[in-house]
Amino acid sequence: MKKILLKVDRMQIQWFPGHMHKARVQIKETLPKVDLVIEVLDARIPYSSENPMLAELRGDKPCLKILNKADLADPELVKVWLRFFERQKRIKARPTSTEDRGSIRQLTPLMSQMLPEKGEGKTITTMIAGIPNVGKSTIINILANKKVAKTGNEPAVTKGQQRINIGDGVTLLDTPGVLWPNVENVYSGYRLATIGSIKETAMDYADAAFFSAEFMLKHYESRLMNRYGMESVPASAMEFIEELGRKRGCLRKAGIVDIDRASKIFVTELRAGKLGALTLETPEMMVFEKAATVERIAAKEKEKAVKAKKRKVAFKEKSKAKNRKRTR
Repeated sequence: MKKILLKVDRMQIQWFPGHMHKARVQIKETLPKVDLVIEVLDARIPYSSENPMLAELRGDKPCLKILNKADLADPELVKVWLRFFERQKRIKARPTSTEDRGSIRQLTPLMSQMLPEKGEGKTITTMIAGIPNVGKSTIINILANKKVAKTGNEPAVTKGQQRINIGDGVTLLDTPGVLWPNVENVYSGYRLATIGSIKETAMDYADAAFFSAEFMLKHYESRLMNRYGMESVPASAMEFIEELGRKRGCLRKAGIVDIDRASKIFVTELRAGKLGALTLETPEMMVFEKAATVERIAAKEKEKAVKAKKRKVAFKEKSKAKNRKRTR
């Protein structure tokens, strides 16, 4: 997979409901009592679904990274991401899928192996966290072998912290799905929207569709051609969405394509795996994007400083003008 930088001219996607702020506070307060942190990631976007806030808060505690929905991700790139995480200090990584319950049940003995100092007979307290709609609650129910956590195919199903005994001396502290307050990497924002981790009311299907279509045209072109019966490769994401809209009957008066309807069809089918197992990012891409994000933030801060200086000068000039009027 080639390293690319997609063109994104739209606003950042942001979504941070009140219960997520509360969850952030709970996580910070609970972490000192925890032996092990479990973070559930989406195997299609392991970096973008990773929460930098959690990494900052957990410090040196051991961490188990679960790459869930691995059945929907590119198998070769799942291996690449597993190696990437395993190279990091005090981190173990495993792929899972709710379609393969055995892959999830194997996690319990691994937790004990990661904490040999606890020994037999001692309870291991773990915190399990992840972004919205990553499948965290389903994983908990499988580990507990009963329904103890609410599940749903939409973000923000879990609203409060729960304490769950999953047996074998392991207790899970479940937390609501948490996004970080400001998704600084604009590309991560679009990926999160594409896989369904952001509430529909806080995203635009067309934005997510154009972003994903551009990526797919570069990396999984043949899948688009086969899925939508296209005879020639579209020159752009817009051309692809328009062609899809015509083929699926998403037309308004005078034969104009309904971009919103066509976009929703594309994103919905991509989420459901109708375009095959795919991964929307690689570790190499993340190095490139991180650098671009740092540059963008620096430019933004510089712009803010310039504006603040201009406001200060304008205020001083206004004050001087008022003083001159008074002295006349």
